[in-house]
Amino acid sequence: MEALAARLSQLDAHAEGAIRVVAFYDTLMRRRVDLPALARSSAGLAECVAGVRLHGTGRVVRASPDGADAPAPPPPASASTAAPITLDEEEIGTVWLERPGPPHPLDEVLLDRLAIAVAAVVERYGPARTTMADPALVELAVSSDCDEAGRARALRLLGFAADLPVRVAAVRSELPLDRVAGLLCPGRPVKAAPLSGVGVVLATTIATATATARTTATASATATAVPPDRPVVRLPAGVRAGIGASDDPARSWREARTALRFTSARQPVVRHADLGALALLAEIPEDAARANCDVAAIARMARNPEDLETLDAFCATGSLRRAADRLHLHHSSVARRLEQITKSLGIELTQPAGLMRAGLALTAWRLLDD
Repeated sequence: MEALAARLSQLDAHAEGAIRVVAFYDTLMRRRVDLPALARSSAGLAECVAGVRLHGTGRVVRASPDGADAPAPPPPASASTAAPITLDEEEIGTVWLERPGPPHPLDEVLLDRLAIAVAAVVERYGPARTTMADPALVELAVSSDCDEAGRARALRLLGFAADLPVRVAAVRSELPLDRVAGLLCPGRPVKAAPLSGVGVVLATTIATATATARTTATASATATAVPPDRPVVRLPAGVRAGIGASDDPARSWREARTALRFTSARQPVVRHADLGALALLAEIPEDAARANCDVAAIARMARNPEDLETLDAFCATGSLRRAADRLHLHHSSVARRLEQITKSLGIELTQPAGLMRAGLALTAWRLLDD
């Protein structure tokens, strides 16, 4: 390496410096240093503050050129140069320099090698914090045909501890699978993979999720394995999630997919545990549901989105005024709509039994539509 550097230096002083930077990080990687040591060494080499941030855990390491640990806020906007950290073709974090003046000619090389070194450290002290995983292992983890020994081995290979309970969440979203999984499982190991057109995500904790906006259904779905504790996060618009209740991954996956079918624009996140007896609607044969007179009436009424939205709001609230507030309409306008819907369905919505019939029919129709 030194001989090569000497020969290159005769042609290009920049090339000599680049080779020395490469050799510097090769030495650090052979010594198996940790992230703080990498940040301190990089800051000393660059003679400015250097930082590392990992997206999956939110961990930030920031060091001064004198070797001291610096306060570790998120990467500052004033960073002179930054580079992504990639592992298994996924961006897992960022490295950066905070040089007060213009970037040094070797800063790009330095950050490139620092990013490679950080990825090696993350992988070494894993489980790796990447989200995307081997689809075969994920399939084993949630398959009802897999024996317990095979399931335990698959989870272990994916990086999950054997003593943690596992639950599953199914998600529809047009966003990248790794991004959605990271939001559902903030700061925790999380794995995801596409599987027969469905995305499956395994994690150690799932958040209590709410959506930021009303959404429409999209084409991909995810499954997330989780224990009971869960922080609250807000999911982006365009995301719907069904969350399983069982500690058994295979059963939880089935529950999660069922809960996902009950999601709507009004309720984009549904927990199977909250469905109770409503989950039985998912077991009704499709032909029997379509033949039901109430469900057929809902299907005809659904051609008018305003009526469908009004019925949905009224079934959800059970109150004319609360439905009007939800729809941002005057209660008299909602009353007129409900009068027309009552005639169309042949169901008296002002009576508890009629409201229950309409709500069940609306839910059954949504399951067919899904």
